Amino acid sequence: MCKLKESNEKIKGKEGNWVRGMKFSGEVGVENTKFLTASHANLKLWILRAITTLLLWTCIIQLVALGEVWGPNLLKSWPSCSSPPDVYTESNVSLTRQEMLLPPKRVYNNNGYLVVSCNGGLNQMRAAICDMVAIARHLNVTLIVPELDKTSFWADPSDFQDIFDVDHFISSLWDEVRTLKELPPRLKRKVELGMFYKLPPISWSNISYYHQKILPLLKKHKVVHLNRTDARLANNGLPFEIQKLRCRVNFLSLRFTARIEELGRKVVRTLRQNGPFLVLHLRYEMDMLSFSGCTRGCSNKEVDELTRMRKHLYANPWWKEKAIDSELKRREGLCPLTPEEAALVLTALGIDQNVQIYIAAGEIYGGERRLRHLATAFPNIVRKENLLEPSELLFFRDYSSQMAALDYLVSLESDFFVPTYDGNMAKVIEGHRRYLGFKKTILLDRKVLINLIDQHENGSLIWDEFSSTIKEVHANRIGCPKSRVVISDKPKVEDYFYANPQECLQPADEALSS
Repeated sequence: MCKLKESNEKIKGKEGNWVRGMKFSGEVGVENTKFLTASHANLKLWILRAITTLLLWTCIIQLVALGEVWGPNLLKSWPSCSSPPDVYTESNVSLTRQEMLLPPKRVYNNNGYLVVSCNGGLNQMRAAICDMVAIARHLNVTLIVPELDKTSFWADPSDFQDIFDVDHFISSLWDEVRTLKELPPRLKRKVELGMFYKLPPISWSNISYYHQKILPLLKKHKVVHLNRTDARLANNGLPFEIQKLRCRVNFLSLRFTARIEELGRKVVRTLRQNGPFLVLHLRYEMDMLSFSGCTRGCSNKEVDELTRMRKHLYANPWWKEKAIDSELKRREGLCPLTPEEAALVLTALGIDQNVQIYIAAGEIYGGERRLRHLATAFPNIVRKENLLEPSELLFFRDYSSQMAALDYLVSLESDFFVPTYDGNMAKVIEGHRRYLGFKKTILLDRKVLINLIDQHENGSLIWDEFSSTIKEVHANRIGCPKSRVVISDKPKVEDYFYANPQECLQPADEALSS
């Protein structure tokens, strides 16, 4: 025993402190036996747990598979983890199995990352998003979820996911273009350091411009940031697959959030309970009047206010210095109708004075005073503020784009849609209503109307002639199928693609061919 102890001390002196953990031979045997017994028991317990877990998961998978085939209500009532409920239309609340499955992911060699900053109001940005998806698809690049304008007149701080269902947007385009919510970390750091290329693309460009000018930049810099993206693709002369993809994004992928959809459906239900309704897009708002310089019916004080706003709020020097002849613009049909003119036209068209008229607009310039004549002619005027509780609108009140989204949904469902100005919202809704089966949209010819209104007001045109002429002029201006106007050297004068996306309207194609 002493010899063993001495031997251990010698080894300790030679090898170091690691011998402190050594045991005598008898102790080693006992410890090993205990260790092996404990390890064996733990191994048995672990295997038992693994087998039990495997069996449980197998049972769950089998039950889910049976539920998909046989459809027990208990299983189908649980929400799906793979896809959010479809709330786009009231008749399509639950998903079918086909809708739950994502299309096969498109595999391609990624040429870079496209960052997009949209400008303008809701519908201007909506059309830009459709264009940018089509461009990303045909350049084989990864699209980053677009940034929305926060610096315009409306100063809306909403992000993409505050207005649109971002997960549906990404998944619905899985087979066309890869889309990410943000850049990968490595590239994000490069962008923060300014290592990317930024430019506004040329307006009304063909897809060849993007292949020849933008694609080389993407391959060189990996990240290209396109800003001011409105109207950056041509109306006509594009490949058929690009036009179809623009429609797919606009009508299927850009779905509003569940909160907006739910509130929009509530407004439509409330209106429907009281019969048919007409949506009047009354674009008589401060920003529109200031931008256009249209001041018909405004006091001198209001004219000064609108002029000051144009000088100080619009960054483009061209607008600051431009002298605008309001009456000339009005006679050319370049001004939105005033509320008084809108009342006169609706009456001349024979619209029932008891019909519900939903005003789709922001705050009307001049307030209730300017709406008085319209309200006298059509007493059943309503707005979302009248149809919803203040608490329901509280969340949206400071978000103009989200409020516009509510008006967009109601406009799609109306029996008649009447825009008083052919701005972005009017054009995009016109096209969407064509897509939904050519729902009636009265497209006012303002240049003709202003001439008739002035004649009637100065007494040179009696009411019966005034009314019959207006009806005759607009008999074929109700959103029926027609070819889009092509003016090759003047793309801005052409019919806007999103107002008449004829490539995506099969009934229109058949009607035009016949």
